[in-house]
Amino acid sequence: MTQPVSPAQQGGPGRGSSPAPAPAAGKENGPARAFRPRVDVRNLSLLGVLAVLVAVGGITEPDAFLDTGNLQLVLTQASVIGVVTVGMTFVITSGGIDLSVGAMVALASVWATTVATQEYGFAGIAFTAVVVGLCAGLVNGLLVAYGHMVPFIATLAMLASARGLALQITDGRTQMVTVQSVLDLGLPDSYVLGVPPLVMMFAAVTAIGWLLLNRTTFGRRTVAVGGNAEAARLAGIDVRRQRLLLYLLSGLCCGIAAFMLIVLAGSGQNTNGNLYELDAIAAAIIGGTLLSGGRGTIVGSVLGVLVFTTITNIFALNNLQSDVQQIAKGAIIVAAVLVQRRTAAQGET
Repeated sequence: MTQPVSPAQQGGPGRGSSPAPAPAAGKENGPARAFRPRVDVRNLSLLGVLAVLVAVGGITEPDAFLDTGNLQLVLTQASVIGVVTVGMTFVITSGGIDLSVGAMVALASVWATTVATQEYGFAGIAFTAVVVGLCAGLVNGLLVAYGHMVPFIATLAMLASARGLALQITDGRTQMVTVQSVLDLGLPDSYVLGVPPLVMMFAAVTAIGWLLLNRTTFGRRTVAVGGNAEAARLAGIDVRRQRLLLYLLSGLCCGIAAFMLIVLAGSGQNTNGNLYELDAIAAAIIGGTLLSGGRGTIVGSVLGVLVFTTITNIFALNNLQSDVQQIAKGAIIVAAVLVQRRTAAQGET
């Protein structure tokens, strides 16, 4: 005999059942909420700082600073270190650090500008720069993820080794680029609607980095590893593999930046990328990426790069000493870290 089915079992309203709660007014469903733009106070603050710097530059040197050529130069210079900063943001978000990015840029740039490499033209230079960056990043990743070395020590060793190898390749001399198609990429004739190609490359890397960190499983795993590596491992994330991929990503960004620097300078030198590691770390930190890991923001890092590049440009136009510029950068970094600590303390209370 067939048992009668109650309204509750049928899914309809009945005794012992309650209707499904209606969505609250003004609240979106899951997908809509995931893609809803969020206002970040840190980013707004950096935009405010950037606006103040532009106003200062416009007041002190209105003709020089607001000139179209100068603004294009600022964006172009920001593009090279900006690409490095995108990779650094991923590494720091995972709880790591990469002190070798500047040395990797130098090594990739000199290796890509050797006479033998330039025989293969544009493609040879670009391919070599990217491959050398990837290989250096692979070594860092293997040492950190599978060699269980502290990231600070592993990347410090890579910094020294890459700088030494770059010096050995060049023998202390500048390697001039003779491939005209590479040099043409940095000329005004190659600009698209007034935008330099290097800036478009930077925009593309930034967009891909933002999507990767905020809209993919790879990004969620990066944040999870930085927040609590042991909890991430227990949740089924291969922490060692994730760290290896992150240092590979950092090396890839350094290879791209090396090619951009070759286009910008028209040469390869063992001194290329000097102090890039400090600029990239500083830009990521003031942008809101936690140095302890667990939180990262690509937009904030890019804004941090623009702030530092604008400061450098204003100081150069006003013929101010570089030591004063470094003091100003240091003050900004200290202020950003203090704000991070205060925000973290408020979140714990």
